Amino acid sequence: METTKKEPRSTKDQSTSAMGTTEGALRATGIVPMAGASAHLVNSAPDPEVPEKKPRRTFTAKYKLRMLAEADACTQPGQMGALLRREGLYSSNLTTWRQQREKGILKAMTPKKRGRKRKQANPLAKRVAQLEKENRRLQQKLKKADLIIEAQKKMSEILGIAQNLDESDESI
Repeated sequence: METTKKEPRSTKDQSTSAMGTTEGALRATGIVPMAGASAHLVNSAPDPEVPEKKPRRTFTAKYKLRMLAEADACTQPGQMGALLRREGLYSSNLTTWRQQREKGILKAMTPKKRGRKRKQANPLAKRVAQLEKENRRLQQKLKKADLIIEAQKKMSEILGIAQNLDESDESI
């Protein structure tokens, strides 16, 4: 057996191979890329961005009832499977929706308004507001009457008229 001595390849030999020439870059596997694809292969790093997850589907009560009606109308073999494939549903969806329909949940499902719920008005609140308004009005009227009485007392003192109000107030 004859041993052959391997001679080191020159840099020109390293950059040229049966596949093509490179522009100074060797791949880690030792395969030399083709000349036209060298720029593409050298710069092709995997995309680090994670693809967006599909949002979970939500079905309205109207859609569920329509699908149940279509499913109930399926009489021929294979119609149910075709319906499920066409709509992208599972048979478990139909089972769950049938249970909800039996319990009456689907009829009660309506879009609900988001946010804080309005407090129900107290039925007596209107009457309370009316009485408070009347109370304020009467208090203002009472203040006016007190001012008039005070003015009358001062006038009677100035004129020297005797007042019988003190005696009548104590007897009441």
